Amino acid sequence: MSTPIEMRTEILGKTVVSKLEGRHFEAYYCPTAKEALEKAVSLVPEKSSVSWGGSMTIRNMGLTKAFHDGDFEVIDRDLAKSPEETANLHRQGLLADYFITSTNALSQDGILVNIDGTGNRIAAMSFGPKNVIIICGINKVAPNLDAAVSRARNVAAPTNAFRFMGKTPCVTTGSCHNCTSTDSICSQVLITRLCRPAKRIKVIVVGEEMGY
Repeated sequence: MSTPIEMRTEILGKTVVSKLEGRHFEAYYCPTAKEALEKAVSLVPEKSSVSWGGSMTIRNMGLTKAFHDGDFEVIDRDLAKSPEETANLHRQGLLADYFITSTNALSQDGILVNIDGTGNRIAAMSFGPKNVIIICGINKVAPNLDAAVSRARNVAAPTNAFRFMGKTPCVTTGSCHNCTSTDSICSQVLITRLCRPAKRIKVIVVGEEMGY
């Protein structure tokens, strides 16, 4: 029998999926990361070119490994041997058949919020790759758009600043200062309120906490 927390999580997840579909996203709910991995791989035809952003969610769940192990043309910026090669792979990723990433936040009414430093990830979300697959842990679902923006700026961004060892005020205090540091990873903010063309972006909401 499901626990009350599991029941609430499933209801929330399926509600968000319905809201995403109303905004023309292709959306799915998966109770576990294992099921989400299987769903994500099933959405990508063999021989497709696949790239991804810097998401720890997709790495920790084994999704990047699954694409390496499968019959796909992988564009992996993690294998770059220099900043120049990384930048080149970022550009190649914008022409991939499928771009895989997570999201910094997702409002309960189906709006995605993402913050980037370099901008390659949000560029791919908004235009370029033929398809985008987004994995979203239930911990990233916020009550409304304002809360989603706050989560992206005050939870996801400072955590990633720690991860990249940036010299920003949020590394000192743990929250956003709207800084103009050269190390800032909050250079650009993308709010995706509709999917156009319809179903280009596929969102998999996972009933587990995943990523930052």
